Amino acid sequence: MKNSPTIWPVLLALAFSLAGCVTGVVPEGATHLSATQCRDLTALRNNAPITQARNRSELAALEAAGYDPSRWFDPYYPDDLQAAQRQVDHWYQQDCQQTRPD
Repeated sequence: MKNSPTIWPVLLALAFSLAGCVTGVVPEGATHLSATQCRDLTALRNNAPITQARNRSELAALEAAGYDPSRWFDPYYPDDLQAAQRQVDHWYQQDCQQTRPD
């Protein structure tokens, strides 16, 4: 236990960084998805014709959720894509309520 005093600063730094992760990085009232992304995701969910702009919009949302399509060898595929899709679905439910058709 001679090295115990040197580990406390590391533990405190780790605790503060984890606390920052738990509190979230988006300020209250801010959205993850833009109005264009909400519109495009709503159209795709309603089986509207697929366009290049809608595909780019969906890809941008997936990339914001942590998916990296540029990796030519991805040992975590398709798990990382599915995790990003779940995150975008969660954001969609939070951010796009006003653009949903009733």
